Parts: sequence; C-alpha cells; structure tokens
Amino acid sequence: MMFRRMTRAMCLAIFLVLLAGAGKIAASDLFLRMDPALTGLAGLAMRSLTWIWLPAVIVMASALLAGRIFCGYICPMGTTIDVADKCLAPAPKKQKASYAPSARLKYYILTFAAGAALCGVTFVYWAAPLSLITRFYGLVVYPVVLMIGDQAVTAFYPIASRMDLRTLMFLEIDPPRFATGFFVLLFFAAVFAAARISPRFWCRYLCPSGALLAILSRKPLIRRRVSPDCNQCGICVRNCPMAAIDPDAPEQARHEECIVCRQCESICPKNAVAFSADAATARRLHPSVSPARRQVIFSGIAGAATASVALTGLNVVARDLSEKGTVREARIIRPPGALPEPDFLEACVRCGQCMAACPTNTLQPVWFEAGLLGLFSPAVTPRRKYCDPECTACGNTCPTGAIQKIASAERTWAKIGTAVIYRQQCLAWEYKKSCMVCDEVCPYDALEFEKRPDLPYPVPHVKEDRCAGCGHCEHACPVYNQAAIVVTPMDAIRLRPGQSFEYAAKSRGFKLKKEPQDQKPASAAPAYPGADIPDGRAPQPPGMAPGFDEGG
Repeated sequence: MMFRRMTRAMCLAIFLVLLAGAGKIAASDLFLRMDPALTGLAGLAMRSLTWIWLPAVIVMASALLAGRIFCGYICPMGTTIDVADKCLAPAPKKQKASYAPSARLKYYILTFAAGAALCGVTFVYWAAPLSLITRFYGLVVYPVVLMIGDQAVTAFYPIASRMDLRTLMFLEIDPPRFATGFFVLLFFAAVFAAARISPRFWCRYLCPSGALLAILSRKPLIRRRVSPDCNQCGICVRNCPMAAIDPDAPEQARHEECIVCRQCESICPKNAVAFSADAATARRLHPSVSPARRQVIFSGIAGAATASVALTGLNVVARDLSEKGTVREARIIRPPGALPEPDFLEACVRCGQCMAACPTNTLQPVWFEAGLLGLFSPAVTPRRKYCDPECTACGNTCPTGAIQKIASAERTWAKIGTAVIYRQQCLAWEYKKSCMVCDEVCPYDALEFEKRPDLPYPVPHVKEDRCAGCGHCEHACPVYNQAAIVVTPMDAIRLRPGQSFEYAAKSRGFKLKKEPQDQKPASAAPAYPGADIPDGRAPQPPGMAPGFDEGG
C-alpha cells in the first residue's frame, strides 16, 4: 500500500509539474496522450493515427498484462477522486459492496462517443479523465493558487519593506482568469460529492477510458488470486473501492473492474490474497457483467445521431470555404497554428492545456459562440491580452496537433486575423481627439494615420497586408466598453500539417514583418505629422543643445 501511495503521489506531482510548465517543458502533454479513450476517439474523429498516440498504446498494452493498473496507480483523475473520497465517502461498513449493473453506463458513454467520432465529431472531452482533470487543475486550481499567492505577497509587503527584502517587495504575481472556470468547479463538485453514493463513483460508472481498459482487462496475465486459507470474512468485499469482489464468494473477482490497488491483499487477516501470474488459482466471476449488445449498439447510434444533428447546426463551418450561406461568429479568433476550423474542432479535446500554457492569458474557452461543436474550444481574447507574436507555447503543448507546433522563423507569418476600426467608437474619428495608442503598440507597423481637412487630428487606418491580428491594438485601446479597434478572424491563415505559413502569407500578398518598437520604417513622407521625429525627443531649434529651448 505504501508503494501505491508513493507511486500515485509521484505521478500526480509529475502531472502538476508538467502542467505548470506547459509550453516550456518538453512532453508536457504526456499524460493527455496516455488517455486511451481521449487519444483513440480523437484520432478516430480526425481519421488519423500517428506516433503521438504511442503512450496510449502502451497503457492499453499494460491492461492486457496487469489489468487496469493505469487507473489504480497513474491516472491523476483517480488519485484526485481518491483524496476527495477520503474526505467525503461514508465509512466502509456503509458502502455498497455489491456490483451494480449501472457500472455498465461507462460502456454506453464510450460507445456514444465512438459513434460521434465516426461522424467526425469529438464529444469524448465531456468524460475523458485526463481532459477533465487538466481543465480542473489548469483552469480552476492554478488561478486560485496564484491569487492566494498574490494576496500573500501583498499582505507581507509591509514586513518585506521594513526588512528590506527587495525580492519580495517587487515580486508581482498576475493570476490568470478563465471563462467557464465556475462551471468546471461545479462539475467537479458533483464528481467529488458522488463519493457519498459510492467510492470512485466516476471511475466505476462514468469513465470511458476505464471502460476501454476494462474491455482489455477481462483476462489479464497478472490477476487477483485467493488461497484456500480464506475464511470469507468479507473484509475485502467491504473495502474494495471498485466493488470488484463478489460478496457471496470473495475468492471470485471481476478483473475488468479491478484497478489492482491491492487493498484486499493488505487487509486480509489470513494473508490469503495475492496478485500473481498464476492463472490456475485465479477465479473470475462467470455471470455476465458485460453491457447488453443491443444497448451498446443503441448508444453508438445515439452518438452518431447527436453528431449528425450537431453537424447541421447554423454555426458549423463548411469545409468548402466558397460555400455561401455559412453563418460564422465574427469574433472567434483561433490560436496561431490552429488547423482549419472543421479539422480543428475534430482534433481539439478541450483539455485546456493551451490556455494554461498561454503566458498572456489571452486564450479563453468559449461557450456557444461557435455552436455546440465549438463548446469549450480555445479562442484568442485580445481585450484580455494580446497574443505574443513570438510565442509558440500553445502549439508546443497541444496533445493532438489541433494547434500545430510552429518554428520560430514561421511564427511571424502565422496570421490569426485582421484588425478593423469602428469609426463611431474611435476617439480620433468620432470624438475629434488626439489618440495614437494603437499605432504606438502595434509590433507590425500596421497602422497609418491620415490628416483630413474635416478633422483636427490625424485618424488611423489599418494596413491589412501588414496586420497579423496579434491584438496589441485592441488590448491597449482606451475606449470602453467596446474597443474602437478590434481583431476579427478575417484573412487568418489556417493550414494543415506540412504547409508553410511564410509561403502561404506571401502568396496572399501579406507583408508580415515585426518592427522594432523603438524605430519607424523609413519612408518619403511620415505616416502622420510628427512621425519623422525620433521617439522620446522633442523637435530642437537649430543650434540648441538637447533639453534647451530659446527661453524668454
């Protein structure tokens, strides 16, 4: 038992370290790629199976050897639920010891998601354990921990100032904020509260990955065996977290439900229980516990039907971009490197890892803005923060390739949208005030100013061929609540793997070159009055030293 506790604690710690370092640590998506249902059904929806699914293949192979050992030792969802069970579960004598037919529900969830995946729709993120637990820790726990840290630093500031602890005095913690965080919290509150019904409720009844591993664990090589010393005291039955042991015949077990926790072995007063490869003494329950074939087929058909209805939604983006009549949300801006929208929604498993990895916190999960198929998918939110033109964290941490990894040389050319000016909101256009904030922050020099006879100050225009959609302008715009300049997904470059962003951008006539912030591009005429004056200097009368004027 001590070995199992240490293994689970170590795996959870590794998972949290990889999540905290998402985008910076190599293989930060390792645990997500170990989820067999998540990777398998995402690959089915994408019609693609590549080497990135190798960790899941290894996990499935381990089920043939030692049963659901992944569930009992490695899965961070299971470990988190076990901790919640310790706090919320009833005493062992009050637990339901017998196997419940409702445990078949996880098989129906698996086949429902498989039916949808056959139609090219990914629904598995609703129940896949690694997707869920990544969202929980990345979008709920992580921001709360940073917020507490920020409050602690603020509270400690007077002491740090008195003790001249400059590191703490100037330490700044900016907690990220995420949409849907409260929904995720309520979801997990229900999952944890289900411990009052039975231990590991999620793992027993709802987990599709557990169902897939259970199918492979019906006759594992290493399994539970009971010697004739068993006196049928029933203590193992009452303490089994998965109700895998028959109350009437404790020497028998449902191996597909066993997570190899070995709790029965450690508490047996007669030392009659052991786990070994000796199949001669291993006895399995023979009564059928498999889901009814008719119900499995019905679940698959229901999943396919649901996916088909979702594919007829008004907001579904057609694969043929020339198709007329497609209603698209004007503000859904996908991350740089995102696949074309239909492919992106098939591949994205809504794990939230890209959002947790985003250093500017601009990536946010969306609700129904992109329709049912786009629920919880990531989108750039420039009003919250800009998308760093040099950052590739989201692509580096995406487990399925929904967001491609982009080389540094290609990143500048990964255009995600185009800025548009709302003149009726603009201080210069509508309110006749001097404002050049958008131009000051634009890293691509995509703004030019025009002097008009009917307006007292120069007014901005967007040079669309130079705009990459990074959102610096929208984030910095001083107009509230609706910014006067906003980024739309117009002209975004969305490519499939193997294509060049630089080639695609140049072939469309884009001139996406990141300009140094301390200099303006040379031109025959300034973009606006005063643009030819170096930044930070006022014009000087001839013959006067800098910092002096003619005086009076």
